[in-house]
Amino acid sequence: MVRVLVTGGAGYIGSHLVRFLLEKGYEVVVIDNLCKGHSWAVPDNVKFYKINLGDTKGLEEIFLENNIDAVMHLAGFIEVGESMLYPEKFYVNNVLNTLNLLNVMLKFNVKKIIFSSSAAIFGIPNSVPISEDAEKKPINVYGKTKLIVENILDDYDYAYDLKSVCLRYFNACGAGYNLGEDHSLETHLIPLILKVALGEKAFIRIFGIDYDTKDRTCVRDYVHVLDLAEAHILALEKLLFEEKSEKYNLGSGEGYSVREIIEASRRITGEEIKAFEEDRRPGDPAVLIADSSKIKNEFGWKQKFSLDDIIQSAWNWHKSHPQGFNENF
Repeated sequence: MVRVLVTGGAGYIGSHLVRFLLEKGYEVVVIDNLCKGHSWAVPDNVKFYKINLGDTKGLEEIFLENNIDAVMHLAGFIEVGESMLYPEKFYVNNVLNTLNLLNVMLKFNVKKIIFSSSAAIFGIPNSVPISEDAEKKPINVYGKTKLIVENILDDYDYAYDLKSVCLRYFNACGAGYNLGEDHSLETHLIPLILKVALGEKAFIRIFGIDYDTKDRTCVRDYVHVLDLAEAHILALEKLLFEEKSEKYNLGSGEGYSVREIIEASRRITGEEIKAFEEDRRPGDPAVLIADSSKIKNEFGWKQKFSLDDIIQSAWNWHKSHPQGFNENF
């Protein structure tokens, strides 16, 4: 049985991924410092360590206790705005702590890692949809940290034969396994809209109504968290058997504007959902849509969930868990 270490396994994407791995017959070990994740999101039958990735001694003990075959690394900070205000925090956690993890992996001869990267590495694209070889010019610290780690992984492959697959998420969303998206500081559009539908927020802000798009608001690519999880399994299988480093975009290949997401949410929830228009936020590209043909052609991966499926699944979870993971499961 293949044993996979999942860092950030108590977080939104990580907790879904852990359950998907278990369903596929993998043995799972979870690391999370719980600064963003929730211990309730880790299944009872999974070995869980509350630890920071900067703790070298603690990491070595975990690798010593568990015969790890591969790592899925999702323990990164993701808030773009915060990254610009507190860059040190992001460089320490997203870069230095990742280096620490990689060096411990090498010490225990674990040379396979799936890395949670981001569309933020591309910055403002010259054209859409965005292919894997598009120019990479991140415009925020978060995107810079993800690109730095991708470059480190290239160097570690060359020097130490450590093989990696970088999965560049676009907008992860939706819910499954009675889990959902619950951040202490929520920045993602769909859960913010649903909080308005629940009456937890008075309105949703639309940042920018002067973009060169179909309705003048930003357009983004949304992909269900369970479709992301399946892509991780396919990437792991490739890594285990082919031992070749690769990079893949992960998105639906379709773009939806902020207004379209709000309208779809109104239709699905049956709620009014007030929206207020505000000025653009600095650094928001007009359109981000993934060209995911590479992973589709090589793995046969395809999305099973539509935009309506995404919003409906998220709505079902938020309705049944209005206080998120603070409630008893």
